[in-house]
Amino acid sequence: MKPVPPLDIVYEDEVLLALNKPSGLLIAPDRWDKGLDNLMQRVHDLKDPQTFNVHRLDKDTSGLVLCAKDPATWKRLFGWFASHKIQKRYLGLTRGAPVEKEFTVELAVAPNPQRRGRMLVSKHGKKARTVFQTLEFFRRHALVEARPETGRQHQIRVHLAAAGTPLLGDPFYGDGKPLLLSSLKRGFKEPREGERPLIARTALHALSLEFTHPATGLTINIEAPPPKDFELALKYLRKFAGT
Repeated sequence: MKPVPPLDIVYEDEVLLALNKPSGLLIAPDRWDKGLDNLMQRVHDLKDPQTFNVHRLDKDTSGLVLCAKDPATWKRLFGWFASHKIQKRYLGLTRGAPVEKEFTVELAVAPNPQRRGRMLVSKHGKKARTVFQTLEFFRRHALVEARPETGRQHQIRVHLAAAGTPLLGDPFYGDGKPLLLSSLKRGFKEPREGERPLIARTALHALSLEFTHPATGLTINIEAPPPKDFELALKYLRKFAGT
């Protein structure tokens, strides 16, 4: 039996558990293949089988996942997510830079009938609103903060694509291409073993959640630092693609 990888716990108390999910890991068991590794199975193996996630992230998205340790807490938090009472912040690296430092995308989102598992902007979809702030501009790229005020599937990804600046590495709504140092650095010499991407997945990270603690009634803000690939990409964008 394979050893269970350790959990990256960023916050824990008597009713809450918050984890920093790595990119590439499912949150819950796959609908078709129950044997695939997933975050909640790790939690159940290492912590408590009664702890469950309150919301989800895409497999490729890294970052903060909030869990509840009892059914009453789970029900309350799930309701708060559904009614958009929990403030979410994400960081994203884009292909192309937004024109404005601050902008809002308010476009309805619906499942794409032609492509299973994907979404699209549609007047027949559900209302979706995301507030964006460009934190840093680079040549042909940007670091943006996204604050989704609704919780539609792939909302940030769809809205950034609609704004003309899809997320780096997004295979659904962008070009799916990784960020390479050779695309940033003049005179780059490829190593003998070949070039490795700085970041090779959808460059989106769930940074923080702010909400009322269900037990204490106090406002709580939990953050999960970005992973190495995100920080590496940002390091070289700052070094070689600064404006």
